[in-house]
Amino acid sequence: MYSRAECARQTGEYRSAVPARIAGWQPMLTGGIAADIDDASLALKEFDGYARMQLGRGSELVPMSAILLRTESASSSRIEQLTTSARQLALAELGEGGKRNAAAVVGNVRAMEAALRLSESMDAAGILLMHRELMERQPGWEGERGAFRSGLVWVGGADSAGPRGAEYVAPQHTRVEPAIADLTRFMARTDLPGLVHTAVAHAQFETIHPFSDGNGRTGRALVHALLRSTGVVTRWTVPLSAGLLRRVEEYFSALSDYRAGDAGPLLRAFANAARFSAVRGIELVDALAEQLEFSRGRLEGLRPQAVAWSVLPLLLGRPVVNSRYLVEALGVSQVTVQRALGILVERGVLSESSGRGRNRLWQHRGILDVLDGFAAGLRRTDL
Repeated sequence: MYSRAECARQTGEYRSAVPARIAGWQPMLTGGIAADIDDASLALKEFDGYARMQLGRGSELVPMSAILLRTESASSSRIEQLTTSARQLALAELGEGGKRNAAAVVGNVRAMEAALRLSESMDAAGILLMHRELMERQPGWEGERGAFRSGLVWVGGADSAGPRGAEYVAPQHTRVEPAIADLTRFMARTDLPGLVHTAVAHAQFETIHPFSDGNGRTGRALVHALLRSTGVVTRWTVPLSAGLLRRVEEYFSALSDYRAGDAGPLLRAFANAARFSAVRGIELVDALAEQLEFSRGRLEGLRPQAVAWSVLPLLLGRPVVNSRYLVEALGVSQVTVQRALGILVERGVLSESSGRGRNRLWQHRGILDVLDGFAAGLRRTDL
């Protein structure tokens, strides 16, 4: 695959990382950073409470949590240059569409779901499960899913024949499992501020780089498990990657500083991202709540027992639906679902979007626009 000149350039010595042991690490926070962390943690808690107040009623809880998780998964994937629209992501979750990036982002959704399920017991097996879920829909990685790497990886110079000249060369593969064991002991601690605990665990994971691919997305899924387990948030998925994406070069630079022994820039980057994400997350919640209320208004006068009412909250988690999904989600017959869809189309809540006679799809254009607008706003923002 490589020229003789490239092979010659990659022949010789190189340096790979030796990760520090952090199981017993104690932070030495300056007053400024400590105050920053406290403010950011409070902002995340306020977001958590606000989302619960606005959209945490009964059956709406799970769908709303799902759409926030999907939004975070899309932002995390965007950091790795994996972009997709809200509609393509929704189609991929239904097994439709066929877009490769969308399928990869669905994998990220599954990894985050696994992380949240495992938030009370994060160990090596849990990390491997998250990675397997992440890579499930990415062809070509069948032998690598849910397995620690057996070779060398590096960051930067991806097209080169070897690690010489790379921005960062991860530890030799023989160091991975001992380093992960040390990391899981660190994650099990209960004596650290939650956001500090989360940021350092994430940076250590990225330093170890335990997989052949998917390290960044798995590491950001780990962030949400730790935010949940440390009590910084209790129920909702804050779009923290949106804050990191806002200043992605600062994020990558902070990881380099951490590897050099300075955690200060990392903690500041996470505090900045947390505050930004809390504010933008509240704006997103408000916009989605507005769409839900608008749709409720369109159903005014419909009898309370009508199944169309039960479809509305599901649209927050799945703004594109088919009849098969609704039959399974609501536990009703195909005839009942078709009647509900007919009402929702007639009232202007949904529109048929596939143009097919069979296996049709319906979408909520307002929710899709909100989600795409949120993503577009992140690309424009550099405050």
